[in-house]
Amino acid sequence: MSHKGRVHSLETFGTVDGPGIRFVLFLQGCLMKCQYCHNPDTWNFDGGKEMTVEEVLDEIKPYLNYYRTSGGGLTISGGEPTLQAPFVAEIFREVKERWNLHTTLDSNGFNNAEKLQYLMDVTDLVLLDIKHIDNDKHKVLTGVSNEQTLRTAQWLSDHGKKMWIRHVFVPGIHDDENNLRDLGRFIGTLNGVEKFEILPYHQMGIYKWKELGREYPLEGVPSPTEEQVQRAYKLIEEGRNMQLN
Repeated sequence: MSHKGRVHSLETFGTVDGPGIRFVLFLQGCLMKCQYCHNPDTWNFDGGKEMTVEEVLDEIKPYLNYYRTSGGGLTISGGEPTLQAPFVAEIFREVKERWNLHTTLDSNGFNNAEKLQYLMDVTDLVLLDIKHIDNDKHKVLTGVSNEQTLRTAQWLSDHGKKMWIRHVFVPGIHDDENNLRDLGRFIGTLNGVEKFEILPYHQMGIYKWKELGREYPLEGVPSPTEEQVQRAYKLIEEGRNMQLN
């Protein structure tokens, strides 16, 4: 095995990043600079720890029974894992060949999916984060356009890949009803979407921004209320139903 990767951290008993109990590997490097990012220390491509594929597999092996019996597996997240696609693909291939583990890729879609066919071929599920459906607002929120993310979603749909779509909800940024309906309409055009999740914004990563000497862009913004989250779900579903009908 030839590939090495830059690893930020790992979690052995993840329960929110795909089905079942999962080993979650967080990689370094990201081209989006989300204002709410709770791991801005992953942005740097030179950070973290260099690991070989075999070293990663050694970390997974002691917990295999938990992943198998729970219907879980391996999730690789970031940062943005597609920026280390050869490393990720080799890990996914090995865990499938050795242990028949379910593989999940947690991605912001900001990479050319057509060039990542070899990675998608060994990926069972993609957790696709759509940061904002409005391109101008997406640029303010992340520093880049949403066009590639939406193209990735369409590519996954066209190629029969299973998706969970996730959307972080920040009060004042994501509550426009037209935007929420538009997000629903877009999701309604896609095949293979098994689940849609709103992830309520939280402030748990603020201390990392301060440790890095960065000003936190959303200082003072509260987490959404349950009512705000349920309203968003309702509007997104309305848009999705409009598209499907």
